[in-house]
Amino acid sequence: MTDFRITHHGAVEGVTGSCHELTLADGRSVLVDCGLFQGAEASGDGSGVGRMEVGFPLEQVAALIVTHVHIDHVGRIPYLMAAGFTGPIYCSEASAELLPLVLEDALKIGFTRDELLIERFLRVIGERLRPLAYGAWQTVLEGEKGLRIRLKPAGHILGSAYVECDVREGRQRSRVVFSGDLGAPYTPLLPAPRPPYGADVVVLESTYGDRNHEDRRQRAERLQAIVEHAARDGGTILIPAFSIGRTQELLYELEQIIHRNRQCPVSPGLNWDDIEIILDSPLAADFTAGYSRLREHWDREARRRVEADRHPLDFDQVLTIDDHATHEQTVHYLARRIRPAIVIAASGMCAGGRIVNYLKAMLGDPRHDILFVGYQAAGTPGRDIQHYGPRGGYVMLDGQRYDIRAAVHTLSGYSAHADRDGLIRFVTGMRCKPRKVILVHGDREAKVSLREALRERLPEAEVVVG
Repeated sequence: MTDFRITHHGAVEGVTGSCHELTLADGRSVLVDCGLFQGAEASGDGSGVGRMEVGFPLEQVAALIVTHVHIDHVGRIPYLMAAGFTGPIYCSEASAELLPLVLEDALKIGFTRDELLIERFLRVIGERLRPLAYGAWQTVLEGEKGLRIRLKPAGHILGSAYVECDVREGRQRSRVVFSGDLGAPYTPLLPAPRPPYGADVVVLESTYGDRNHEDRRQRAERLQAIVEHAARDGGTILIPAFSIGRTQELLYELEQIIHRNRQCPVSPGLNWDDIEIILDSPLAADFTAGYSRLREHWDREARRRVEADRHPLDFDQVLTIDDHATHEQTVHYLARRIRPAIVIAASGMCAGGRIVNYLKAMLGDPRHDILFVGYQAAGTPGRDIQHYGPRGGYVMLDGQRYDIRAAVHTLSGYSAHADRDGLIRFVTGMRCKPRKVILVHGDREAKVSLREALRERLPEAEVVVG
C-alpha cells in the first residue's frame, strides 16, 4: 500500500465548500474541487460571512481536479488562483465548456463587474483547463511516486464525474476514488453512474445518506398535482432552482407532463398549453443552451425525444427573461394577476438572485405556491421557508420580515444527488470492495446513518465520518 494522505478543506461540517487534497509520499499533491461555502457553513460562527479565502498552503499543489461545476465545488477557484495556484485544471469535456460560465457569474457577484478583468481571468482559466474524455487515464504527477487519474460519469449534472486516482510508489499501487456528487439513477437527461471495478479508499458524498427519494413516476405525479392545484387557485408556482442541473431537469419533466396531457384541460377553461413557464435567470438560460449544444452527452431517452421532433428544454411554453427591467415588470404582473404560471429562478436556496424578489411579492398571498426541489442548507432563507412555511411562520429577506401564507411543497425526488440506497449501491457494487470509506458532504445525521448502513454491509471495511 502506498503512503498517501487525504486532507479535507471543506464539505466536512456540512454539504458545501467541497475541497479535498490528495498528498503523495513525496509531498506533492492535487486538489479535488475547490468550492464555495454557503449558508451557515460560510463561517465558523454561523453568521454566513467569511471563509472565502484559501487557508492552506499551495506550494505543493500541482493540479486541480474538478468533479462538476456547481458553485459549492468550484466557487473558490478565483480565490485559489489569487492565492498563487498556477497548475492545470482537469475536468470533463462538458465541464470545460460550462465552467467559464459559472466562474464569470461568481466573479460578477463576489469580485468585480469590470469586464476587462473578468475577460482576463477567463482567458487564464481557458489556458489552464485540461478537458478529459470519460474513461481515459491521464498522468497528473510524473515519476516513480506518481499519480494518474480517470474520470467516470457521475450522473449528477451534465459533465459531472467521479475521480479514480491511481497512486503509485514504485511497484506498489493504490486506488482512491472521490465520488464528487453522485446522481440518482432516474435523473433526467443523464445516464446513471456505474461504480468502478474497485478501490482501496473511497471518499463518498452523503448528502442524502439518511433517506431515500421518491421514484421518478411519483415525483412527476406530485409535480403535476401541484401545477393543477395552482391552476385552480390562479396562482404562481415559484421554484428556486440552481441554474445548472436542476433547471434543465425541471424543464425536461414539465415538457413531458405537458406533452402527455395536451388533450386534457389542466382546469376548467385552461389547457396545459396555456400555462406559461418563466425562466427568469440569464445564467440558467446560458446553461440550458449549453445543455442543448452538448446533447451527445444526454441519455438515450432524451435523444429519442429530440429524434421525435420534440424540444425538451426549449418548448413553446417557455419564456426566458434576460434584463432586470423585464424581471421587475414580471414580478409585479404575476403578483397581481389571477392566471397560473410557473417561475423557475435562482438561487436554489433563496440566498440571493431574482427568486428573492418573487418571494417578497408573493409569500404573503395564499394563492401562490413555493416548490423546493433541492437541498436547502442550514442558515439559508430556503431552509427557513421550508421549515416554518407549513406552520404559517415568517422568513427574513434582506433584513425584513415576510410572513409565509403561500403553500410550501418539497419534492425530494428531484434531487440530483443519489439517495441512501444509491450511495450504498455505488460502494457495494464494486467488484473489489474498499478497505476504507470516508464520508463527507453531508449533515452529521446523514453521515452517521450512512456509516452504520455501510458498516453492516461491508463489515471488513473501515467506515469513518470525515
